[in-house]
Amino acid sequence: MSRFVDGVLATVQAEFSDLLDPEPLTRVVLRLSVALLLGAAIGWERERREADAGLRTHMLVCMGAALFVLVPAEAGLSQEGLSRVMQGIVSGIGFLGAGAVLKSSAEGRIHGLTTAASVWATAAIGMAAGLGREATAVLATVFVLVVLAALRRLSRNIQGSAPDRA
Repeated sequence: MSRFVDGVLATVQAEFSDLLDPEPLTRVVLRLSVALLLGAAIGWERERREADAGLRTHMLVCMGAALFVLVPAEAGLSQEGLSRVMQGIVSGIGFLGAGAVLKSSAEGRIHGLTTAASVWATAAIGMAAGLGREATAVLATVFVLVVLAALRRLSRNIQGSAPDRA
């Protein structure tokens, strides 16, 4: 029985070795937390605007993208391999964003492009956070929030002052 227990403990220790060493554990927790918080900031802004993709979507996209690059980077994947992972994320997010875009045939207008773009940018921010580029991720989040919030007001002001085109 003792050999069995020792074997089980050795297996558990081997499987969870990344959680036993404080350095990689801290790195993983920090990067995923940053991704979650930055995704939440963008998602909260979108939620306030009642966009289709809100808080939970942006948090999951940001953390998922961070996780997709963090795990291979921590496992020692080559730069070429990591590049392929990132290409896959961009393609997958493009597919997800495409689901948010709708064309109204009655109005002839396209809806959801800003939502799709915010999901796409959120994935890029998650990749930056996952790769340990937290400052870049924070700066990009600030820029995204400026585009979504401040430029929205500017756009309304410009449209409000434009002459009617009948």
